[in-house]
Amino acid sequence: MSDFRSFMAEALAEARAAAARGEVPVGAVVTDAGGRVIARAGNRTRELNDPTAHAEMLAIRAACAELGSERLEGCEIWVTLEPCPMCAAAIGFARLARLTYGASDPKSGGVGQGPRIYAHPQSHHKPEVHDGIAATEAAAILTEFFRDRR
Repeated sequence: MSDFRSFMAEALAEARAAAARGEVPVGAVVTDAGGRVIARAGNRTRELNDPTAHAEMLAIRAACAELGSERLEGCEIWVTLEPCPMCAAAIGFARLARLTYGASDPKSGGVGQGPRIYAHPQSHHKPEVHDGIAATEAAAILTEFFRDRR
């Protein structure tokens, strides 16, 4: 896979921007099949007073608007934290081809632990999943954010 390019640095930048806004620092980036960034977002649940305004949901909405489609076939999403069950389901509904995430989320994750959304027989779409990309840096951003608030 010599042409592999990680977009986790861009997702980490979105996570840092979310932290600067006082949001839980999670960032997401959607790339198209050609490797072009078509959407990026960080959490905005507090700012928008919207419990669904997770980075993944916002990035998926923006990518769908950019492509003019409710399906993101051939696209990839890069997220700094393992998606929660809501976001994991949305990733499947959007038909994203690949999910790459950084830190695991033993408390609220929905992909590698917890309900394991894509392992469920009713899952309509199972993206290719890669985890642990820049996990140490992603976890450090979260740890620092919560340490500063306690």
